[in-house]
Amino acid sequence: MDVPELLEAASLLVPEKIATENDITVNDVWEYLTQDEWEVALGLLEELGDVHPLPLSFWQALATAAEQMRLEKSAAWCHWRGYETRNGIIRADLTLCPATEAQRQTPISGAGVLRPMWNIGNQTPTGEPALNIAQLWVDLTPYLAPGGHASVRLAPLDPPQWQHLQPGQVITMHEDRSVAGTAVVLEVHRPTATSTA
Repeated sequence: MDVPELLEAASLLVPEKIATENDITVNDVWEYLTQDEWEVALGLLEELGDVHPLPLSFWQALATAAEQMRLEKSAAWCHWRGYETRNGIIRADLTLCPATEAQRQTPISGAGVLRPMWNIGNQTPTGEPALNIAQLWVDLTPYLAPGGHASVRLAPLDPPQWQHLQPGQVITMHEDRSVAGTAVVLEVHRPTATSTA
């Protein structure tokens, strides 16, 4: 499928009654599609996907359209949202350790590139802390500097290991044996029934 067909297919999966905070609806998307404003239509569909849980096929269509338009950040975001649709959402408030207290001296990329280890309370058979890997997406900023604070999303390598997390729980981020940051879990949402469509 080409870009317009992919965007049209995705827009058909959006219920007509949902709207963003700015009162954007799927009808607005259709207006931009008829004007061949594909990048705008893609952005509006991404916003609508944040308002209401949509099926995996929605995010897959958007990711493919973004890749065809060479919009790398949008493609990465749509792939990320597809992962969350399949595996659930984990959001946390992360504070990185200052450069004077940690190995990291440079900012981390916000676009889901870093895959740090996390102490989420799991233990090895001998009772030692077991670290679990999760990819990190920083909301609303392209980079997070040492000592910085931001809302983040986590994509665990092994989602079942993370099922015990609860809002308010404190977890620590590691890039080596030392603590690189501390996060407070904000939300944990299991996959919804729409994730299989």
